[in-house]
Amino acid sequence: FQKHGDFHRAALSPAAAPKSSRSLRQSLIADAAAGEASPAPEEKSFADTALLGAFFAGWYGFNIYFNIYNKQVLSVFPFPWTCTNFQFAVGIMITTVMWATRLHKFPKVNADLLKSILPLAVVHTLGNLLTNVSLGKVAVSFTHTIKAMEPFFSVALSSVFLGDVPTLPIILSLTPIVGGVALASMTETSFNWAGFLAAMGSNLTFQTRNVISKKLMGGKKSLDNINLFSIITIMSFFILTPFTLMVEGFKLSPAVMTSMGLDSAVIMKRLLLAGFCFHMYQQVSYMILAKVTPVTHSVGNCVKRVVVIVSSIIFFQTPVSRLNAIGTAIALLGVFSYSQVKRLSAKKAKA
Repeated sequence: FQKHGDFHRAALSPAAAPKSSRSLRQSLIADAAAGEASPAPEEKSFADTALLGAFFAGWYGFNIYFNIYNKQVLSVFPFPWTCTNFQFAVGIMITTVMWATRLHKFPKVNADLLKSILPLAVVHTLGNLLTNVSLGKVAVSFTHTIKAMEPFFSVALSSVFLGDVPTLPIILSLTPIVGGVALASMTETSFNWAGFLAAMGSNLTFQTRNVISKKLMGGKKSLDNINLFSIITIMSFFILTPFTLMVEGFKLSPAVMTSMGLDSAVIMKRLLLAGFCFHMYQQVSYMILAKVTPVTHSVGNCVKRVVVIVSSIIFFQTPVSRLNAIGTAIALLGVFSYSQVKRLSAKKAKA
């Protein structure tokens, strides 16, 4: 544009005309070259959509395989404390490689920052531990049906601690979630109170983490989501390690596994794969959250839960009664309704 402006000014002087013509030609050539170098808007839009689609596929895929490998291990190696701690350890290895290879920038950390993150790390540790306790006790599909109750706990805790009063549409959307989980629980063949209460406890702790994050950090973060998750993973490992040794002792040895009649190589392989998928599906989840709105992410999470439930039923050939399937479907439809209500509420707030 500067060159074009020079051309118009130069055109006022006949003597400058030849030079201006050369300037114009050079400008046109440069513009043409720039147009060839930069992708068209349609191409860029398609590339962004394809990348986002790949992220969602990775998110769902890693989550499916995490639940499968995790359940295979916990079914024969009933040490949820050890398995949870090992998953955090694998996460530390992935994080170390990520920072060492500069795939992601190393964060600036100080004592005050770690102090503010500590409560989040504590509830994160407890939430993952309780999820593994539940997965070891009941079917994967049932654990995830119970975890569909997350919106209920989110609304309840936000109301009590943050003063967020739920609207009537939100309350109505929670009704089928509660009713569906109740129906699924009453007709679940693998039901036991330990697994049920552990999954409910997981809901409570994970939603408490979200409330604590809003209350303590006030939405102001000196870390991006990936680095925040990475630091929480490291802290969770050190928080859980002493309790794991006190409760279960050291179980990650071939001798212990062999004494249980297990193939230690197979168990370790599945533990590693579960730990890798555990960390990766959460990392990819944060990458998606950086590209879409929280409401879109919530809808994606709802679909992910459906995919995990269906895939686990198929893989483990979990017996499902008609009433159990109806209860699960009602609960998941309730979660989808809740996501839509939140989306409409966000639109009205912007308007």
